[in-house]
Amino acid sequence: MAAAAGLTAGAVVVMRRQKTRTHDPAAEDRWLAVTINRAPGDIQPEKPPSPLREYGDRIETRITPAPGDRGTELAVRLKETQPDAARSLPARLAGQDERQELRRALRETKALLETGEVMRPDTPPTTHDTPGGKVVGMLSRRAGGEGVL
Repeated sequence: MAAAAGLTAGAVVVMRRQKTRTHDPAAEDRWLAVTINRAPGDIQPEKPPSPLREYGDRIETRITPAPGDRGTELAVRLKETQPDAARSLPARLAGQDERQELRRALRETKALLETGEVMRPDTPPTTHDTPGGKVVGMLSRRAGGEGVL
């Protein structure tokens, strides 16, 4: 009963947010950025790590010193974006928004530049899959594209 009430409340919040948002065409091609704990000179824009290198000329890259002298800000964006339908909420939930893959590549690049490797969860985490484990696995896969659970 409490779970149903929580899901209903969450759905109401999402619907209200969708109604109050105004459509901003400039928001569709905004930069995706991460702060990397490295000096700006340590990052070469012409030779990015492999996750971003796969995008080639399809992305723009911007490297600037991070605010407060806290490393480097690496920002990327797609040069050509998908039609509105491909960026909709259903497309994002289905994992069909190309910006999700770019977010994942950007986070993997940050990990490679800071630690030299991309950490992955152990698979399988248990000897047999439970219903709770399936839910956690689904949420973990979704979080990779959106960056949040």
